[in-house]
Amino acid sequence: MTTRILTGITTTGTPHLGNYAGAIRPAIVASRDPQADSFYFLADYHALIKCDDPARIQRSRLEIAATWLACGLDAQRTTFYRQSDIPEITELTWLLTCVTAKGLLNRAHAYKAAVDKNLEGGEDPDTGVTMGLFSYPVLMAADILMFNANKVPVGRDQIQHVEMARDIGQRFNHLFGRGRELFTLPEAVIEAEVATLPGLDGRKMSKSYDNTIPLFGSSRQLKDAIARIVTDSREPGEPKDPDGSHLFTLYQAFATPEQLDEFRADLLAGLAWGEAKQRLLQLLENELGEARERYQTLIARPFDLEDILLAGAAKARRIATPFLGELREAVGLRSFRTEAHSQTAGGKKKAVKTARFVSFREPDGSFRFRFLAADGEELLLSRPFDDPKAVGRISQQLIALGADALELRADEGAQFSLWLDGECMADSPTYADPDALEAAMLRLREAISGLAD
Repeated sequence: MTTRILTGITTTGTPHLGNYAGAIRPAIVASRDPQADSFYFLADYHALIKCDDPARIQRSRLEIAATWLACGLDAQRTTFYRQSDIPEITELTWLLTCVTAKGLLNRAHAYKAAVDKNLEGGEDPDTGVTMGLFSYPVLMAADILMFNANKVPVGRDQIQHVEMARDIGQRFNHLFGRGRELFTLPEAVIEAEVATLPGLDGRKMSKSYDNTIPLFGSSRQLKDAIARIVTDSREPGEPKDPDGSHLFTLYQAFATPEQLDEFRADLLAGLAWGEAKQRLLQLLENELGEARERYQTLIARPFDLEDILLAGAAKARRIATPFLGELREAVGLRSFRTEAHSQTAGGKKKAVKTARFVSFREPDGSFRFRFLAADGEELLLSRPFDDPKAVGRISQQLIALGADALELRADEGAQFSLWLDGECMADSPTYADPDALEAAMLRLREAISGLAD
């Protein structure tokens, strides 16, 4: 059974070496697992919460997309898309907002931090707080729940948001699932072995500290950045402490065990810091040189990037569109075609349910439909389909064929199956005896006939 993994990348900056080692490289390695169904997206709606510079966001979208592909992400094997290309996510955000308690969002770390900062400065608690910041966890929940992700790799500061997605999904299931788990409850994954790289000054590498090493800058830019790594004052020939050196930590993130052992021994033997920095430069050139060339090619061909991302969005929407239809039906936003109205004696209209097809998605990503009688009895459960459009196509074909043309095959009085064009499309429940089976087949024909009227 495959495990669905989902990761979002906020498009507010240019990827640096810390992003690569801490998130991009391990995610790409994980996507190659044959048991993984990987979803990677550019979180450009999230970027609007943090950034009001359109040019920066547009440039970041381009750079981050090119980075992931240059580093080896296989867009055919994975689902790689922009958040803003999936309109179902914003609609789901509203559905989830309507079941999310304000008290839950009051406890979100980012919102609380903003309020605390305002209070410390003598400001109104909500000064500068937008609804985007306040509702950020709901949008993140929609990102995760739309695709029923099983695992969400995140940094420790994002664990709370995955837990909130679980709470929101569980609440929605309780209110509208009617015994079914509409949403898979996600699990946050913290990779213990993923590197958190120090920056040039020893603090965590971050754009906020202006201490980053460029991922795909020129060779000259990379050399200049490494030259600015802070080291102690020990002279050439003096033993160096590898475990107390963040230059050694950077080297460790990219070296083989043999390279690391040699580097440690040489530092202890008095290797000069200048030579140590040169070795780090060569190590990074070996790791990133070919990827840098691919990156520059992709950056120069934005139309190709656009095609890749739109193809990924189409792939994602093949899941999102039918699933959102199921969620709309669950909350009561149903087509009037699914219900007939009759006039009661008192002059009031009373809704009368008809037989109906209900499509849904399995945890393994396949699609099925149930055919329910007007009273809710399940008459058929389809076989799994890879294409969500097949569900609607087959249901329309059955209605068009009519009840008399249905090919039903019984097996020894316990169950029957529905066949179409020589293929088994759906199966009935199991019945106690041949008479019950015959009656069920008759109910199915009557239900299909009723839809054609």
